[in-house]
Amino acid sequence: MLFPALQLKRFLMRSGEGRKKKEATMAKKPSWMMPAVSHGYHTIESNTLPATYGDSDSDFVVAQREQIEELELWFFGVFDARVGDGVTKYMQSHLFDKKPKESHITGKSKETMRKAYLGARSKVREASEETNGVGSVSALVIDGEKLVLANMGDYRAVVCKDGLARQIGSRNKQSTKKSWSHRFFRGNAANTKSSKSSDLVVGVERVDPDTEFVILASTGIWEVMKNQEAVNLIRHIENPQKASECLAEEASNRMSSGCISCLVIRFD
Repeated sequence: MLFPALQLKRFLMRSGEGRKKKEATMAKKPSWMMPAVSHGYHTIESNTLPATYGDSDSDFVVAQREQIEELELWFFGVFDARVGDGVTKYMQSHLFDKKPKESHITGKSKETMRKAYLGARSKVREASEETNGVGSVSALVIDGEKLVLANMGDYRAVVCKDGLARQIGSRNKQSTKKSWSHRFFRGNAANTKSSKSSDLVVGVERVDPDTEFVILASTGIWEVMKNQEAVNLIRHIENPQKASECLAEEASNRMSSGCISCLVIRFD
């Protein structure tokens, strides 16, 4: 059963008046040389959802565009509801609102994302003393040239490079326009098997000519298909919205019992 987003909120972001001029020592590619970034997301309601299950425990799917000096930033994420709001608010207040210098943005982004996840996980632990099953995954695209990726628990980010799936930070890696808006999409979650851990992995990946797309997805995708299977399934689909729908529906057809939420980021 197709499950539409329960809620959509838009927050216009300040465009950042009085931006400093870019330092002459920092060379920048013209916009026509940088890949265009497009995305799509999809969720599917789980048939195993209890009747008393409220949407307060739903996943958050986030897409946010920011501008810092001359850099375009896209922040994407698929979050367990227990940590999603905490992560996004931390990123907003400690990175986007502060607008660090361009030369520091990659390192600052990686450290801020790490702290955002750890802080949100700590709050879950304080509230319930249990973090098993807590999962989230996010990607920050910096000027279409770099990816800062983070994943926790059984949520996962998979990068397709020249047709091969790459899972950043995995012990079992598989190898074979101006608009400022903040969107929250919420999709239902199912009662899934608890993750063995809520370990956090944060990494940086360069976007090169071989980088085709990134899949950010929840447990319900990865419990029924391997990384390379997911890549093979949607590689031929150029529209990221249709690709995300295809991926989610295939997971549903395979009788996934987990939360099915996915977001596809494409570089063209």
